[in-house]
Amino acid sequence: MKTYRLSPSARRSAIVLLIGALIIWVFALWTLRISIATGSDPSIGFVPALRENLDRGLSPGQIIPALLMVVLLVATPLAAWSIIEELGAQYTPTDAGLRFTSFGVALTCPWNSVIGVHRRDDDADEPLDEVVLSDDLSSQIRNPLVRWLHRQACGVRRFIIYAGLEDRDDLVREIRMRAGLNDAQPALSAGMTG
Repeated sequence: MKTYRLSPSARRSAIVLLIGALIIWVFALWTLRISIATGSDPSIGFVPALRENLDRGLSPGQIIPALLMVVLLVATPLAAWSIIEELGAQYTPTDAGLRFTSFGVALTCPWNSVIGVHRRDDDADEPLDEVVLSDDLSSQIRNPLVRWLHRQACGVRRFIIYAGLEDRDDLVREIRMRAGLNDAQPALSAGMTG
């Protein structure tokens, strides 16, 4: 049984992206504090400065950057989780089905649940492949937070075969063969949503 993992260069790229996401999150937190505390005594803490500005009323110059930073504070951890899941992704074809593992995620997808494999974006420099499933397998993930994060990263009835995977085309061929998919199947499943 061969286990497919990210190549070393893909791991390095994912780590750089993760560091970038963390820098963006820290920047958003710092900018939020500055935009809300504008006009307050700089020696007081964040919460007292927030209360003071809320009592006084926030100006549009404070509200707009603050809302933007709140969106970044929420969205960046979701993007970071997608990168973390990609970084730890491992695919192992077994007789029972395709086993996908990553940090906190362990899914076994029976071959009869695979209804399609298709390329997500043919025009991308490094396109992703997507395995479309007939069932939601995320219930196999015990931790509810990790389950929710995985669903946000991949979708409900699908998972991603990442671009930086070593021998990705071999894995895709093996999935198609073991699942009994013919060459016409990927085009059919490309239009499915789930």
